[in-house]
Amino acid sequence: MKIEAIKKVLSEFSLFRELNDYELTKITDIAIARDWKKQSHVFLQGDPLENVYFIYDGKIKVYKSDVNGKEQIVAIMKKGEMFPHVGFFRKGDYPAYAEVLESSTLITVPISKFEAVLIDNPELCIKVFRVLGEKIVDLQNRLEEQILNNTYEQIVKLLIRISQKHGKELEDGRILLKAEFTNKDLANMIGTTRETISRTLTKMKKDKLIEVDDESNMLLDIERLMEEIHLI
Repeated sequence: MKIEAIKKVLSEFSLFRELNDYELTKITDIAIARDWKKQSHVFLQGDPLENVYFIYDGKIKVYKSDVNGKEQIVAIMKKGEMFPHVGFFRKGDYPAYAEVLESSTLITVPISKFEAVLIDNPELCIKVFRVLGEKIVDLQNRLEEQILNNTYEQIVKLLIRISQKHGKELEDGRILLKAEFTNKDLANMIGTTRETISRTLTKMKKDKLIEVDDESNMLLDIERLMEEIHLI
């Protein structure tokens, strides 16, 4: 990908959208575009923390693994998002794995060089803090869900969250969530078991809270799901 193409890609990220051409050029000068194959890893848990990545195309799974090999999904990232957010203003190692779920094109920015640009551009630094703030709020909400809600409520809230982020709104107002998340994936997002997810989804289908088409895609009515856990 040529320099001008990288600049255009970065200009579409909310983090860089309001930068002028001179400021954006400073970011572009230190950025590198690279294609990644499905099932490869961008980095491993424990690797030296060196780069921040911006997703131009594709999908990335960020997850942790404990000493027993149990996986905990932190986030599923897609086009227009950046990761890892802990990369800013932090030294050490990557605290998680980043696996390529589908062939992806990532823009790589070295952290040391990016921090130098941030120091020279206070407005950009403020935007970074805003992005970090949004992620902190999201993590707080997810932690509260685990502490305050039972497993059923956690699953319903998880379906709402991933539908809003990864789903497609249909003409009738329902959300189409393609069958890209396995029951194991869903379980690993909230720290439960695949069997619990399977039982819960079966119950929700029986109660007509969700529908599943012939291709295993889910059809969800967000308002009904919110009513189910008394969010509205």
